Amino acid sequence: QVQLVESGGGLVQPGGSLRLSCAASGSIFVINSMGWYRQTPGKQRELVASIISDGRTNYADSMKDRFTISRDNANLYLQMNSLKPEDTAVYYCNADILSRKLDRRDYWGQGTQVTVSS
Repeated sequence: QVQLVESGGGLVQPGGSLRLSCAASGSIFVINSMGWYRQTPGKQRELVASIISDGRTNYADSMKDRFTISRDNANLYLQMNSLKPEDTAVYYCNADILSRKLDRRDYWGQGTQVTVSS
């Protein structure tokens, strides 16, 4: 069993910063990639940023100059600066994991709410 647990969401004023964290635990053999996605009501979940095992990163165009993704072993982070009201969403952690049973699949966290408002 693999679990992803996010933390760090909350209410922040426009222009402010937040740092999201995601901890992966359980029967993990290899983490192939990790990423952050976000979703607002009535819209599809969208990619924010991802990082693969060799450290290469990928960002959505609207976020690449303000957000920074990083990873430390089984922990994933998203530093979000210059936040805008349109960044308000539920942010989800995602991981492509090969378990110790050699079962490879995508895992999702429960999500953490980020609200940008004055």
